Amino acid sequence: MGSETFLEVILAILLPPMRVFLRYGCGFWIDLLLTLLGYIPGIIYAIYSLVG
Repeated sequence: MGSETFLEVILAILLPPMRVFLRYGCGFWIDLLLTLLGYIPGIIYAIYSLVG
């Protein structure tokens, strides 16, 4: 795992919507909604978008 991927994982855990916005842009609203409904679903979506 490279240092860039490691930083993306840390950003996905700390600020899930920001990580998705920096990578995709449009998925930001989905992740923001998931984060507002519960922090864990936002993290799961951000990590899933990192892998997928």
